[in-house]
Amino acid sequence: MIDENGRPSPIQAGGGLNVFALVIYIPGPLGCFLDDLRRELVPHYNPHAHVSVLPPRPLAVDWQIASDQVRALTGGWTPFDIELAGLQVFPVTDVIYLEIGAGAADLRSMHAAMNSGPLEFEEPFSYHPHITLAQEVSNEGVQAMRDLAHRRWTEYQGSRTFRAERAVFVQNTMTDCWVDLAEYSLGAFTVK
Repeated sequence: MIDENGRPSPIQAGGGLNVFALVIYIPGPLGCFLDDLRRELVPHYNPHAHVSVLPPRPLAVDWQIASDQVRALTGGWTPFDIELAGLQVFPVTDVIYLEIGAGAADLRSMHAAMNSGPLEFEEPFSYHPHITLAQEVSNEGVQAMRDLAHRRWTEYQGSRTFRAERAVFVQNTMTDCWVDLAEYSLGAFTVK
């Protein structure tokens, strides 16, 4: 939606914000572990573990138009494995996250292909594939939270790899809850 100044409107009809993202959810025991860890680190948060292909952004068009672009691009994208590596902290924002090992190059390529046309957005930070564990933490609390997250991640005995087979287009709401709008299967059709 466009406001009277020709810019994307921040609020849409129905209580949704004009803030959208494209994510790959982390399935199975690994996803459950990460959700539990995030709730332990940030108790008021209701997580759904994911890696963002397109970080949150406003749209200047109806979301279905952007969805058509996502569907066209994901349909020709071959599924790939994503491996979670070590725990890190972004220095400027103090976001505690898990680094992506294998699959990072695929995610960067996917992001570059998707961040165009109706989905194009000049992001405040360079795209860096990762799994957020905690954000908006007080500066004083970052080290203790990082240490706890590191300890839990070290204790985790399950697989640290998952298959990226689906992407989900999501929208933020006025209650800061993300709603799934559409799901896309990677490799849904063969590119000739």
